[in-house]
Amino acid sequence: MTDYYTRRLALLGQDEHRALLTKGLRGIERETLRVKPDGKLALTPHPPSLGSALMQPQITTDYSESLLEFITPAENDIATVMTELDTIHRFVYTQLGDEMLWSDSMPCELPDEEQIPIAWYGTSHIGTLKHVYRRGLALRYGKRMQCIAGIHYNFSLSEAVWPLLQQVAGDPCTARSFQSDGYIALIRNFRRYSWLLMYLFGASPALSKNFLAGRPHSLETLDDDTLYLPYATSLRMSDLGYQSKAQANLTPHYNNLDSYIKSLSRAVSQSYPPYEEIGTHRDGEWIQINTNILQIENEYYSTIRPKRVINSGERPIQALSARGVQYIEVRCMDIDPFEPTGISLETGRFLDAFLLFCALEESPCTTDDESIENGENFSKVVKEGRRPGLELQHNGAPITLQAWGLALLKKIGAAAVLLDAQRDDNQHADALEQQRRKLQAPELTPSARVLAAMQEHQETFAQFALRQSNVHAQQFRARPPSPEEHAYFTEMAAKSLDEQAQIERTQIGDFDTFVAAYRASTLGNMSV
Repeated sequence: MTDYYTRRLALLGQDEHRALLTKGLRGIERETLRVKPDGKLALTPHPPSLGSALMQPQITTDYSESLLEFITPAENDIATVMTELDTIHRFVYTQLGDEMLWSDSMPCELPDEEQIPIAWYGTSHIGTLKHVYRRGLALRYGKRMQCIAGIHYNFSLSEAVWPLLQQVAGDPCTARSFQSDGYIALIRNFRRYSWLLMYLFGASPALSKNFLAGRPHSLETLDDDTLYLPYATSLRMSDLGYQSKAQANLTPHYNNLDSYIKSLSRAVSQSYPPYEEIGTHRDGEWIQINTNILQIENEYYSTIRPKRVINSGERPIQALSARGVQYIEVRCMDIDPFEPTGISLETGRFLDAFLLFCALEESPCTTDDESIENGENFSKVVKEGRRPGLELQHNGAPITLQAWGLALLKKIGAAAVLLDAQRDDNQHADALEQQRRKLQAPELTPSARVLAAMQEHQETFAQFALRQSNVHAQQFRARPPSPEEHAYFTEMAAKSLDEQAQIERTQIGDFDTFVAAYRASTLGNMSV
């Protein structure tokens, strides 16, 4: 361990500072497809009893009308977040009829592209803008790619940690700049080491042939309906997932916040010739917000993002520019098909230790060569992470995945010990030990367990995922929400529907003017 990391751990471990580690925030966003009992995509509208997808803060849709997204409040303890995520699932199951939530990141059997329903958010200008943005995604990347689901993990340290670290460092910059620089440094380390998360938690080694119908690929055939790679951990995060020539040159090094903001600002304002050929209208209807490299900032597909809660009328990059980074969003986590909510408490505990390590460890600026090395390591692990003796590159030198992983776990272990000291238990250390066993025994990884379960039951990928979906559905239906929980979500649903109706009743002007205002970054009250 570096002296830098050891000193920072010791500082936060002092009696007068130790409680700060309990005051950071965590949150989870879980995406999941609605499916019919036969495992095919549900083509029904978003259930009104769940509320307005536009206005309900905890239950909404992502790309498709069939792709639900559950958003927990931000909490100090990931255990509280997990309880809230579980409650959302239990309520939703009371409103789904015979439909179920798909248990996997890779999609169920999908209909023809034109039949996959794009999410609808009503007739307000902001609702229409959200729909048009998704129409643009369909044109740019295809609807099937947008039906892939994942877990997003939001993480922040206590706001009081950063002034403490700054005081000890003697850094003369502003407090806002120091905090932003700290989160950007976290992101640099995350990109160095996130291949480890793909090995430990990747859970998508296989997919249905239906998903890649008509597309060239290099996958192997497992059975009549399943494609896979024998040592893959996360095909979701491979080049079979989101591909974008337009975004190919959008690779900020995260060496400072300004360069990141400038890179995204350029992408949301610079037109891209192939998108110009598509245009913004077809048969008099809007089909994408603009013809730029990115329609909006969130179109940039990254494994991690710096984030800031936005105010009314702000774009995400405006919020970052004005007030700096507030938290980070990890976006590379697969749905765990063996967990009813898609993620376990132990995974959350490990992520907290991993991200604390990334925040406190020394994080030199990234060179072009290192950026390439980081990308190649990540790509190699998602496609062949369980290959015996697999070697990665570390500072230009070869090292086995296992040796590097165990060395990282030793460093992360120091952060886990510090976190456990605040709780007076061993939950983080226990979570770390689970991951150490996976490095020593690849068959314990989720990706290996998926393939083993398919083999044991003589199942295709779709049959495996449907079986897991049924298991989870039965578990949630056996534990309906309490009357108080049910009332809470029912009232939230009704309120959200009223708020959407209010917006639709009171809006002024036409949609074209609204889009022009959005392009000029001067509009209203929500993000897309």
